[in-house]
Amino acid sequence: MSYQVLARKWRPKSFATLVGQEHVVKALTHALTQQRLHHAYLFTGTRGVGKTTIARIMAKALNCETGLTATPCGVCSSCTEIDTGRFIDYIELDAASNRGVEDMTQLLERATYAPTRGRYKVYVIDEVHQLSGHAFNAMLKTLEEPPEHVKFILATTDPQKIPVTVLSRCLQFNLKQMPQHHIVSHLSNVLTQENIPFEEPALRQLARAAGGSMRDSLSLLDQAIAHGAGEVKEAGVRDMLGTVGDDYLFGLLDGLAAFDIHALIGVADQMATRSLSFEAALQELATLFHRIALAQMAPDALTDPAEKARLEKYAAAFDPEFLQLCYQIAIHGRDDLRLAPDEYAGFTMTLMRLVAFRPETEVPRRAAPLRAPTLAPSVRKSAPVPLAAPVAPVETAHAEVRAALQPETQAKRRVEEPVASFSAPPAVQNDAAAHDWHDITAQLKLVGMARQLAHHCELAGLDQHTITLRLPPLHKHLLSPPAQAKLQSELENHFGRSLRLTIQLEHAAGETPVARSNSIKRERQERAVAAIEEDPFVREVVELFDATINEASIKPIGDAH
Repeated sequence: MSYQVLARKWRPKSFATLVGQEHVVKALTHALTQQRLHHAYLFTGTRGVGKTTIARIMAKALNCETGLTATPCGVCSSCTEIDTGRFIDYIELDAASNRGVEDMTQLLERATYAPTRGRYKVYVIDEVHQLSGHAFNAMLKTLEEPPEHVKFILATTDPQKIPVTVLSRCLQFNLKQMPQHHIVSHLSNVLTQENIPFEEPALRQLARAAGGSMRDSLSLLDQAIAHGAGEVKEAGVRDMLGTVGDDYLFGLLDGLAAFDIHALIGVADQMATRSLSFEAALQELATLFHRIALAQMAPDALTDPAEKARLEKYAAAFDPEFLQLCYQIAIHGRDDLRLAPDEYAGFTMTLMRLVAFRPETEVPRRAAPLRAPTLAPSVRKSAPVPLAAPVAPVETAHAEVRAALQPETQAKRRVEEPVASFSAPPAVQNDAAAHDWHDITAQLKLVGMARQLAHHCELAGLDQHTITLRLPPLHKHLLSPPAQAKLQSELENHFGRSLRLTIQLEHAAGETPVARSNSIKRERQERAVAAIEEDPFVREVVELFDATINEASIKPIGDAH
């Protein structure tokens, strides 16, 4: 006996075995039970979600020898012939190859004749959107007033291309993409029935690759069984699909959570050794950031318990705003790969960008010892470059940050040490005039958000115990607790005493360091433009060729890079 592919062998033959389209099954079951049948149905949805499968089940329900029923027997001659495509009153038409008005006219002429064996003639027109305009016009009258013995079932992946005159004459059902956990459950059941050993992570890989299509997932499963010599293992499926394994992706997350750029680069090096796709890695990483954000803000949207459990610790470890930034960095990093010197450089630059923009702490100034996140034994075994030690767990890496955010910890800090606040400015001695805030900021060892915060402020007041800064409300997004804490620490080092930092959200009365820097740059640019315009040679060229000077191309000496 010849082998039958899994997608055909395990095609649902009743509403009870149909997976993932409960809303459609419920409506059709009620209609059949109450015998409130429409003459034309339209099923829409992406490939492989069950459009023609439902059409066949409907044809059996309408023509089963046991009677009109929502639960066809599946064993009578009518049911078995419909399953095998041999029932004379069940006609499937592919609109992609029969799209002309002549084809439609012939079909409609045959529709006027009574059914040969069944109760109804059932016409299934697949990819109906590919019919020509004249073919649609030819079927309008029949769709509006069809013979009582005819039922039309239309299926399409692109309902936007169907004329509204046709849509208005059909009962429309939108089939949704299969959730990943439904696909995993179905594949697990199929493999169990087929007595084929498998690993569940491998099924999740197949479900992701199927993109919501149950038929595609079964086709990929057939391929995975052949690739794995009768077994479905995660490593084999990953190699077959050419995807980046979860070990690498979660290794990147662990490195980011531990704020260890060397661990991130270590993962990138191992991926390069195995020639894995950096573009696919960034796509999967963006998907992972999205799933973690869902775990934070809408945990009920994660329907896979295993996935939910795995992502919970990362949802607790990362700041929600930082996750949104991570997602943007990942998708833009993927787009920028084609502009990078090479894919490895583009990928590692994206990883460094993730670390550089993380708000919890600042980038270390000196390199730490090389560390790598914990990977599965099979991954470590395949990597030719040995790495020193695993990254500390996410919980350990963020214990201090989470502890600092607890109310009781913050209350204790208010008693034991000075912290930044947004209280009303205290009465200060007007000692600020004796200090140049521009000179102070130039001497502070600040990077990242803390440096931006300092350079957008101006000194409003200074006494023995308190320093007061003024920040324009436009830049209030710079007021992150880590940036304030770092700025306060550097100010204490600069002045050699403990200081309480207070920041007022007010418009600057004078010139902030950023404003002065911009002003200096603007003046230098204006002088450079004037020098070019006054140059005798340039003026001669302009007059000779009636040319104009592109001022944007002029850079002051020292700024050309």
